[in-house]
Amino acid sequence: MQEKILNTAIEEFLTNGFKSVTMDDIATKLAISKKTIYIYYKNKTTLVEATVMAVFDKINLGIDCICALEKNAIEELFNIKEFVIENLNGEKNSPQYQLKKYYPLLFAKLHSMQFEVIQKCVSENIIRGIKSGIYRKEVDIDFITRIYFSGIIAIKDIDLFPLGKNNMKLMLEFFLDYHIRAIATVKGVKKLNQLLK
Repeated sequence: MQEKILNTAIEEFLTNGFKSVTMDDIATKLAISKKTIYIYYKNKTTLVEATVMAVFDKINLGIDCICALEKNAIEELFNIKEFVIENLNGEKNSPQYQLKKYYPLLFAKLHSMQFEVIQKCVSENIIRGIKSGIYRKEVDIDFITRIYFSGIIAIKDIDLFPLGKNNMKLMLEFFLDYHIRAIATVKGVKKLNQLLK
């Protein structure tokens, strides 16, 4: 039952947002009483934290699996983007923005964990891209990983990029195009253009 509650909460929170979904909504969706949820999760905050950590772990594992394939570095970034979008339901309600606003301590914890994962993943991606000749060898890897992380966080800020005007999948494609062109060699730009077609 705990797993059913968690999976339903993940779906509801990602689809409708952390703020608008209540414990009653989740209970109704599962056709159980709210008391049953409280057996496993003492309040909404603990359920939100459990869902955030479950999604983070799932995405982290998926990214590790994609990276383990050691594909072309540019393809790898596009595969990761597709995987993340698919597992966050297209981020229709900007879950990160809602976490920051309504659950700031949890957001800070997640932010730190995301930075660690992205820094490792992007650093390894750049090193492989340099070795294969698709990224320029003179790039500062630490600087690029920090800029990449900042950009990913910024495009999820609905004050900067209102959801009504922007599709998250499209914005991530724009961001990847921007990121790759900034560090790619001529060979890398050719590969990027092939993928964009």
